[in-house]
Amino acid sequence: MSQTSDVPCHFTPPPVLSKFSQRRTWASDQPISFLMQQGVENPQCISLAAGLVDPVTLPVDTVQSAVAELLRTESAARECLQYGTTQGSERLRRQIVQLIAQMEQRPDLACDDVLDNLILTTGSQQLLSLVCEVLFDPGDICLVAAPTYFVFLGTLAGVGARAISIDSDEQGMKIDSLEEELSRIEQAGELSRVKLIYTVDYYDNPAGTTLSLERRQALLDVARRWSRDHRLLILEDAAYRELRYDGPELPSIWSLDETREYVILAQTFSKSFSPGIRVGHGLVPRELVSPICDRKGNEDFGSPHFTQQLLATVIESGRYRDHVARLCQRYRVKCDAMLAAAKKYFSDIPQTAWIEPDGGLYVWLTAPPQIDTSFSGPLFSRAVEEGMMYVPGDFCFTGPYASRPRQYMRLSFGVQDEAGIDEGMRRLSVAMRSCISSSPSGRGHG
Repeated sequence: MSQTSDVPCHFTPPPVLSKFSQRRTWASDQPISFLMQQGVENPQCISLAAGLVDPVTLPVDTVQSAVAELLRTESAARECLQYGTTQGSERLRRQIVQLIAQMEQRPDLACDDVLDNLILTTGSQQLLSLVCEVLFDPGDICLVAAPTYFVFLGTLAGVGARAISIDSDEQGMKIDSLEEELSRIEQAGELSRVKLIYTVDYYDNPAGTTLSLERRQALLDVARRWSRDHRLLILEDAAYRELRYDGPELPSIWSLDETREYVILAQTFSKSFSPGIRVGHGLVPRELVSPICDRKGNEDFGSPHFTQQLLATVIESGRYRDHVARLCQRYRVKCDAMLAAAKKYFSDIPQTAWIEPDGGLYVWLTAPPQIDTSFSGPLFSRAVEEGMMYVPGDFCFTGPYASRPRQYMRLSFGVQDEAGIDEGMRRLSVAMRSCISSSPSGRGHG
């Protein structure tokens, strides 16, 4: 039986942790954490912020059938439950090469040369991270569109790279602005530090724009011409490519590069099938295959083998293409619902505008210039009070925080149904009108 001792207990606290690495400091305070926190703390809010997929569209029956097929015999089950390879399942990689050849309408691309340059990753985000790890030293430069995918800006910051914005419009990154910035960098003696041009060229996250065919070819030409003492690469993030609801089918920049030397093509099944299986892939120049696989091997020995085999089984069954077709039908309706709500609730608010996307999950809305849409501005807190949330657009720009534009917001139609989209947009309009009317002379907050 234990007894209580009268002898005082002296506790010596452990030494403090050693100083964190620079990369820990560079990667701190990312906006995605705050957005997730706001979502948890305000469950009553209609979130038009989350870039999640519609839960109703998740392929439950298809996955159940594929899992049953994978586990049909003990030997088959053991095979898919074993380790895979760092580069990924050859079975799935061959199927992905076939899918890419079909998307490009280029049967010649379904070949071993393409297969050898394809790496499977844990979502396309891992590929973006691995590319940054193997290409950038602290102080190196990546050129990005303004606005751009804000999570990638965090990835760049995490390796100490500098992101420099290039003006864009509804046809994507402006090529003349890109050339002007490269000239400025050259005059500053820093051209050797420019490693990468990053573009989300299909239904961009956040702006919903698509890089035009003319600019795709021009972007590739710029990369070639400015590759002087080293090769300037393009990172083509095509995460939303298969979510097309309108507009032409455009070839990838990667397919336009017959040398296969200038473009890294990143894609994912998270948007087109299921984010839970975490399968992405990248087509990379041959010289990058080993460096990326070496780095990936240090992290995980290869992405989950089971989910790769599951996806391969789904594609073989023909159910993947059917699922994408149904998905596009569903998202087309929801996209139309958000655009209709924008017209209904914002058309009479002067200087408010939005981009109508041909695909993807996002609508980019421009508020009147006197409205501050950032976390620190009045609109965001007023919107939360009304019961809705959006992604402030300032996070999608580079440069000193105080100098970033603060009149934009990213709105997602991925999660909400049509009624939720309409109500969320109505609440946002109420919040915006409140900010305008409460300001001196009705001018809003600057």
